[in-house]
Amino acid sequence: MVLVVEDEDAIAEPLVEGLEREGFDVQRAATGQEALDAPEPDLVLLDLRLPDIDGLEVCRRLRERSRVPVIVVTARGEEVDRVVGLELGADDYVVKPYGLRELVARIR
Repeated sequence: MVLVVEDEDAIAEPLVEGLEREGFDVQRAATGQEALDAPEPDLVLLDLRLPDIDGLEVCRRLRERSRVPVIVVTARGEEVDRVVGLELGADDYVVKPYGLRELVARIR
């Protein structure tokens, strides 16, 4: 199961639909706390700008308890943001806007 952690419906809904069309079982969390409370997925797609807990903190907390792959999917594209995300345990870092085919290739 892929856990999509994204608070904006306009981004999350087409992403979930696209991933489901590609054959993935998808669950969505709209907040960092929902992501942390969710059953452990096979992979996490994690936005950094969440309404309750910063996505980097969510990534750090996930890493404390799991080795689940985390792909950060965010508008924060500066090199320092990418480096911090990767150093906190993200396995990949994709900057919005991105194509679904690229994201699926990274997931696989």
